[in-house]
Amino acid sequence: MSDQATAPAKRRAPFRFNPVWGLLIVLIIAIVVMNPGFAQPTGYMNFLKRAAPLAILAAGQVYVIVSGGFDLSVGSLITLVVVGASMLTNNDPSATYWVIPLMLAMGLGVGAINGMVVCFLRVPSLIATLGMMITLNGLAFMWSGGAPRGYLPDTFRFFGRELIRDVPMVRFIPVSVIVLIVIGGLLAWAMHRTNLGRMIHAIGDNPLAARLGGVPVNRVRITAFMISGLSAAVAGILLGGFAGVSTDVGFGYELQAITAAVLGGAQLLGGRGSVPAAIGGALALTAIFTLLNFLGLPQPVRQVVQGLILIAAVALAMHRRERTGT
Repeated sequence: MSDQATAPAKRRAPFRFNPVWGLLIVLIIAIVVMNPGFAQPTGYMNFLKRAAPLAILAAGQVYVIVSGGFDLSVGSLITLVVVGASMLTNNDPSATYWVIPLMLAMGLGVGAINGMVVCFLRVPSLIATLGMMITLNGLAFMWSGGAPRGYLPDTFRFFGRELIRDVPMVRFIPVSVIVLIVIGGLLAWAMHRTNLGRMIHAIGDNPLAARLGGVPVNRVRITAFMISGLSAAVAGILLGGFAGVSTDVGFGYELQAITAAVLGGAQLLGGRGSVPAAIGGALALTAIFTLLNFLGLPQPVRQVVQGLILIAAVALAMHRRERTGT
């Protein structure tokens, strides 16, 4: 690959201090002031357990955003994973061992279809993934008849709700937090320490220059969508274990993932974004929702706040780009 294609990525410093971490610290302090019990292991470990699915989803979403696109299908994919897994396992513990790989493969397949529609049919990612979102919702409804008839066995729910106990200092660690650390670490390494990440940044900065520099643009974009789909499948497995079966379990997660990525500094026009910062954005967004719950505010207020956060974060990012020219 030429220097032209890799130069944009070399200017990135994904592990420098990001303002989202300062925001997260302020929010955590506010939560502790309102509820001192949050400072105990039970409080913050349960917080991380709740945040893990969104954090993994945001880590995958940032791949698509950095490449210059959006993936609005991830929420519906989560729902299809949970509904499909419940129908296929039907409370049979032995079925978990083939259902989970099947759900992960489905996530990769949906991501591949999204990527191919965007790359080969030249459909804007916003429209392509919106269409996929509607399609997946319809499939989940048809498969379940509007009411899932299966039940997720304990072997499936292990990843979302089980705890590793008797851990020194913290008493216990949720398995979902371990999954977050492993998946988040792998995605951060791939984005910021491999040629794949450099090519994704190059495409987001300037697709034409990247193509002229020898970057296989279509292949890289499809890979980004596949990673997003895979992260949605993992998030669905965790949510199925944590929250159980529901036909709207993934509702709104696509916008939450985008909001988390933008809070972490991802640029919606592509070319800039960090996996660790996107995870930090997911933690900050979960902390905001936790504060709203402590204040006793209803669900519509939560949606208003999320919308305002997204608008403010994008406006700030655009202002910073106009001022710095990057």
